[in-house]
Amino acid sequence: MRIRDDRDRALDFASPPRRVVSLVPSDTLNVAAIGCAGALVGRTDYCELPEGVVRALPSVGGTKNPRVEAICDLSPDLVLANQEENTRSDLQELATRGIRVYIAFPKRVAAGLAHLAKLARIFGVAADADAKDLVERGYDALRGAETARAAATPLRTFCPIWMDPLMTIHGDTFVSDMLDLCGAQNVFADRVRRYPLAADLGKALALPPEKVGDRDVRYPRVTTDEVVLRAPELIVLPDEPYAFREGDVAFFRSLDTPAASRGAVVRASGKDVSWYGARSVDAIARSRELVGRYAGLSS
Repeated sequence: MRIRDDRDRALDFASPPRRVVSLVPSDTLNVAAIGCAGALVGRTDYCELPEGVVRALPSVGGTKNPRVEAICDLSPDLVLANQEENTRSDLQELATRGIRVYIAFPKRVAAGLAHLAKLARIFGVAADADAKDLVERGYDALRGAETARAAATPLRTFCPIWMDPLMTIHGDTFVSDMLDLCGAQNVFADRVRRYPLAADLGKALALPPEKVGDRDVRYPRVTTDEVVLRAPELIVLPDEPYAFREGDVAFFRSLDTPAASRGAVVRASGKDVSWYGARSVDAIARSRELVGRYAGLSS
């Protein structure tokens, strides 16, 4: 069986992988969710779920700084990676050592579910009842959310991912798509990250695209003045990658925005809005419910 990853690299599987190192927290959950936790032999410090599975696995370090030697010592026949979460040099080093690396990069909820289905094929469980039901429930949830989204007026929403510096998300991100799917329209969907830092904060001219190169421009640093100007009706504060606290909630409630005046500043699960695949199956409904709580509030 030949599978192409999100870098359009062809990987051949004569049989399902039996020794897998996951460098992606959501994929550690995905593998377990399709009934293949027994194939996992390593994970990162940031892999948290399922708790019982994770506790039994050795860690190979962080997502950005895994210990390549530790990975190799586990003799994996597959490493699950993510283009955004993992460092290119580490993945290239693993490939150079002859280790098969599958690189995912879903930027849409639908792409995350397709990735889950692809994993089921790789592990040879696509026809198994539990794995098949999981994928089908995910697509049912997706279709239901799409139908509801088409019939509703979305809430203009600000979702920061870091506090100092204040950072948010472009529309070409999984988080933005999940929120939009659930009725929360990203007010910074069109805002790219500018280089250098002074340009991102509006204090200098931005580099032209040819000088920016392949640097990621999907996570801009913004000012509170920009947030106020974009007038969000809802502010969602996820608990990862930055764990927003009650003091941060109070800060955003102090801003002159419709969200603050409506009492629509809320903390949310970062896993629900950013973990792709199995987590999305039930997270879609939870995120729709969260956004729906604030849809009928008066300004």
